[in-house]
Amino acid sequence: MKMAFSALFAGLAIFSCIMLAGTAAAVPASTPQEAYIAKYSKIAVEEMYRSGVPASITLAQGLLESGYGRSELAVKANNHFGIKCHDWKGPSMYFDDDRKGECFRKYEHAEASFMDHSDFLRYRDRYKFLFELETSDYKGWAYGLKKAGYATDPQYPQKLIRLIEEYDLSRFDAVSPDDVASEGAAGYAGEASDRSSGKEARKKTDRGTSRKAAKAARNAARNDARQIPESPAMLEAPVALDKGQSEKFSYMLSRRLYSQNNVPFVYSVEGETYASIAKSYDLFFAEIMKYNDADEDRKLLPGTVVYLQAKKKKAARGVGKYVAEGGETLWSISQRFGVRMKSLQKLNGLDSGYVARPEDTIRLR
Repeated sequence: MKMAFSALFAGLAIFSCIMLAGTAAAVPASTPQEAYIAKYSKIAVEEMYRSGVPASITLAQGLLESGYGRSELAVKANNHFGIKCHDWKGPSMYFDDDRKGECFRKYEHAEASFMDHSDFLRYRDRYKFLFELETSDYKGWAYGLKKAGYATDPQYPQKLIRLIEEYDLSRFDAVSPDDVASEGAAGYAGEASDRSSGKEARKKTDRGTSRKAAKAARNAARNDARQIPESPAMLEAPVALDKGQSEKFSYMLSRRLYSQNNVPFVYSVEGETYASIAKSYDLFFAEIMKYNDADEDRKLLPGTVVYLQAKKKKAARGVGKYVAEGGETLWSISQRFGVRMKSLQKLNGLDSGYVARPEDTIRLR
């Protein structure tokens, strides 16, 4: 009888071990939110260096907009940020959002959605002010996105900030390019728990140097994002004439030269024409007309950009495209970015009389 009880207890012990093992295996290694962060943190950091959008903001928006990757739009269209079609010429998906049957962009893979999200913010005028903020200022970015009209939800900034702070997403804003290239952002973030070994101590020293490089790279990305020049209506006023100075000599003596895309230009003042500016700078009339893609001489509105050399065949490095607000002519875009009209026509398959619609994308390179 004693042996029977012993055998029974041994059997129960083995059964208990099996059940415990099965229970442990059933417990997920992380929450769905943490799994999403681990999966997409690397692309978020890479996009931060490419575009200047903080990785914390990208991840928080992805989590919120896609239901941490489980929304119908994310699953069926790889659209993690709820970006609608606008001028989109690629695959699309119709989905009920603010209105019934709205058109949303569809991507081949999720990474393409992350890249398009970065470009969506970087190349639209209404988001331009965000790139004046530091990448560490996630609160400024969160409230700025709402101010620029990214979302209709009045609590949108607070929701982003809560996600960033709950999951410590701001740690990804400090990841260096070397860490991303070697281990990925998720791997870098996981190192924080292991700080006792001598190897980790050496890593800290290296990381101090790499974080300086990271800051420099983020600044460079942010500067690239700032390269889109202001529209003519937002340009600063021309330099005023010195008191008592005659208009005849004012241009050469006190006028400030500007540069766009490494092409020098001036802002016109009241009463000027292309011909009068050409004379002031010892240019032939035909030259200044060609430089500015102009077809006739006329009185210029104050603040008009007038180039003094030939514009370039493509925009400055880092400015690959422009998303129109609507109503811009191809000529005004050409003048804004210092790119020849013929080049823009060839790049985009447009004629000289083109007028942009809201959200039209114009290739600049």
